[in-house]
Amino acid sequence: MSVEQQVFEIRRLQGAGEHAQALAEATALRVEVPENRDVLHAIAKSQRHLGRIDDALRTLAELERGHPVYSRLHEERGHCHVVRRDAPQAIDALLRAVNINPALPSSWNLLEGLYRMTGDHANAATAASHVSILKRLAPEVVQATSLFSDGELTGAEQVIRPYLQRVGNDIEGMRLLARIAVARDVLDDAEILLTAVLDIAPDFHAARFDYAKVLFERHLYQRARNEMETLLAMDPQHPDYRALHASACVGLGEHERAIGLYRALLRDVPGAADLHLSLAHALKTQGLRSEAIDAYHAAIAARPGFGDAYWSLANLKTYRFADADIERMAAAEALPETPALDRYHLCFALGKAYEDRGEYDASWWHYERGNALKRAESRYRPEIIETNTHRQIDTCTHTFFASRAGVGDPSPDPIFIVGLPRAGSTLLEQILASHSQVDGTQELADIPRIVLDLQGREPDLDDPRYPGVLADMSPEDFRQLGEKYLRETRTYRGDAPRFIDKMPNNFRHLGLIHLMFPNATIIDARREPMACCFSNLKQLFASGQEFTYSMEDIARYYRTYLALMEHWDRVLPGLVLRVHHEDVVDDLEGSVRRILDFCGLPYEASCLEFHKTERSVRTASSEQVRRPIFRDGMDQWTKYAAYLEPLRDQLGDALDRYRPG
Repeated sequence: MSVEQQVFEIRRLQGAGEHAQALAEATALRVEVPENRDVLHAIAKSQRHLGRIDDALRTLAELERGHPVYSRLHEERGHCHVVRRDAPQAIDALLRAVNINPALPSSWNLLEGLYRMTGDHANAATAASHVSILKRLAPEVVQATSLFSDGELTGAEQVIRPYLQRVGNDIEGMRLLARIAVARDVLDDAEILLTAVLDIAPDFHAARFDYAKVLFERHLYQRARNEMETLLAMDPQHPDYRALHASACVGLGEHERAIGLYRALLRDVPGAADLHLSLAHALKTQGLRSEAIDAYHAAIAARPGFGDAYWSLANLKTYRFADADIERMAAAEALPETPALDRYHLCFALGKAYEDRGEYDASWWHYERGNALKRAESRYRPEIIETNTHRQIDTCTHTFFASRAGVGDPSPDPIFIVGLPRAGSTLLEQILASHSQVDGTQELADIPRIVLDLQGREPDLDDPRYPGVLADMSPEDFRQLGEKYLRETRTYRGDAPRFIDKMPNNFRHLGLIHLMFPNATIIDARREPMACCFSNLKQLFASGQEFTYSMEDIARYYRTYLALMEHWDRVLPGLVLRVHHEDVVDDLEGSVRRILDFCGLPYEASCLEFHKTERSVRTASSEQVRRPIFRDGMDQWTKYAAYLEPLRDQLGDALDRYRPG
């Protein structure tokens, strides 16, 4: 029998009250799967029923080390303390359970009784109201919500989807299915479901908040803010509403407004570490470095061991950690109970701290560990990118473009800067944004979102619909896509006639971009492969860029990038201006004149003094582009050369191909 089948049998025995046999079988199974969540929980449950409370608590402590946010372990601990007649400990454990998983009728019932016993009638009434709410919901919705809360997405979906197919519109069930879609990163399905929920029940505030979060994750910041303003009109002091409203302002580039909103919110909830972090990011984006550092330290003070706050300090690139900082980071990283998210953030921060001290062995050890931890949780598959590249080459031929010449929107407004991350694109953006006729924006998600729409719902990643679907589209389709892009990016622009979209991964979609905007400007920011790949390996990205967490992945991606850019050069000669980072550093003025000429822009001396331009910069290079040109990081990878031989081998001829004669 599989482990799942054996666990099912153990639970059957427990349901029949046969706890001695259940414990014996679970203990035997534990030898095979010593860290299995369900097995450890079953052992603790039977130990409690057999009166072995101390043993049960020890088992639960072991379970918590591996699965700290499993609601059932806290519920079981609450039962143990009830047996011990320790009401305060029981209440604490049960509250932890229901905060993780609100669909636990047993925990709410126990809490109601414990509160009444201790004379806390207000909290007893609250617990009773939760019991009443759960009783009003369909049993399938309660069961699926409980499974979802404990991370069992497949089990939750297997319960809720057939239920909805049977009964039709159940708004709680539909909302839950949308939350499952969000957890699976199927945001278009979630948006459709939540739109339907709000059509039925426009006053369902929890669903509207979920809807706003989905819009935010889809980078539809204006729509997300509109939803938050609707909710805030009804509950202006709701902290979660206020936080998402501020984040939507950040997404829209309204950083000064967001800073004010975060500061007002922190006056009400000063201990909210995540809010201090968000405030710090907004301050950093505005170039308010010292205030950002203070806010990052406030986040750490609110939550010691906060890996993201430490990494954000490191990611300023100009911040230097004191000995005490390094000691605290190392101690937090070494704790067994430190969550993986904090652990790999701490590893990357320690890597940067030791790098700044010239202790390259210790630095690499932490960079390598951080990358391994991050890669272990990633679902990245390099063959998906490679398949897409082959399909682009097969579909987007010279003949294909010749037969579609002039389609799309004729606007010359967009300037697309593409390439790999950490290849100098932020510097090029800052140079161009220093020109009076060009607005800098950010890494806009609009082209990737259009690609997702072209992929269709439930795409087959091994046999994708895009880019082949481009052959079936009409000239009018491309013109409409261009108009939509200009309309939806308008909110990020100022009054200048041209604007920059520096989403680096758009190099994969230059065929689509050319069909949408035949007169757009495209610049390929390129950097020497060893320097570029190493810079990615030591960078922890806020989201995306999943190819950067192993030498094999980044080398394969770089080679794929070269192959596709070579293809665009063949089939669309002259379309792309290639700008090598090394050339910009060695000859700034010559490079600036070349770039402006390609863009059809008159020369302006302000582009040479890009570091004086005041604007929001949201990438990892934000502090660096506020200084004059520098060579600091050009050959930094050579300090790690002994560790990077596998990268050199895997890059192969890319070491020469990146800069053809």
